[in-house]
Amino acid sequence: MKNFGRPDPDAELKGLIKSVFDEHEGRFGYRRIRDELRNRGHKVNHKKVQRIMKELGLKCLVRMKKYRSYKGTVGKIALNILDCNFKAEKPNEKWVTDITEFKLFGEKLYVSPILDLFNGEIITYTIGSRPTYSLISTMLDQAFERLTDDDTLLIHSDQGWHYQMKQFRDAHRERGITQSMSCKGNGYDNAVMENFFGIMKSELLYLKEFESVEHFKQELAKYIEYYNHKLIKAKLKGMSPVQYRAHAQQAA
Repeated sequence: MKNFGRPDPDAELKGLIKSVFDEHEGRFGYRRIRDELRNRGHKVNHKKVQRIMKELGLKCLVRMKKYRSYKGTVGKIALNILDCNFKAEKPNEKWVTDITEFKLFGEKLYVSPILDLFNGEIITYTIGSRPTYSLISTMLDQAFERLTDDDTLLIHSDQGWHYQMKQFRDAHRERGITQSMSCKGNGYDNAVMENFFGIMKSELLYLKEFESVEHFKQELAKYIEYYNHKLIKAKLKGMSPVQYRAHAQQAA
């Protein structure tokens, strides 16, 4: 009873932790909240954050779940040049792409993003009700707007039929881009892209309620923006993908 009537020494910190938790809609656990607080100039031990979150009844709502990737016909068009080397030294050096399938309101939706291995940033994405080649070609056109004459790029995919098409290969050849494809049956070859799909489904699809397909598309656009600009990662030194890219370009 000694502390009865005394102000709570952690009152300000509790307010900050609750604020970060709410801002990220329950997606952050105690380690990410600790990192975000440090980004804002508050040095605090992760154990203290964990204790306070427990006191406040704040629990990370995200539980990683597996997803089913959309797979087309398997063939052999390009060599596996990436060969599980997921590290890139600079932006626009190595991109990976894949298609995932959602089922909502009795409809199927196909999402096709491109991810930069340098910082995990989603360069662009397309979404459609059918897995047509235009889903891929539109995505490529949008992504290629990011490239400069100085970029030497490799794009890695699985062996889905879209990536085997002549148009896809020609789009690479015309811009001097190297095409790389996963070996048949090797699930680790495109692990970064598959990991992103798992995160996206856990932090968006399984976390939110959607009123319609249109509402889902709006929330997906907001989530990709959030993922690129606000979702901090330990391997990016506590920065979001966009912050990390800006930091690297300033240091260069």
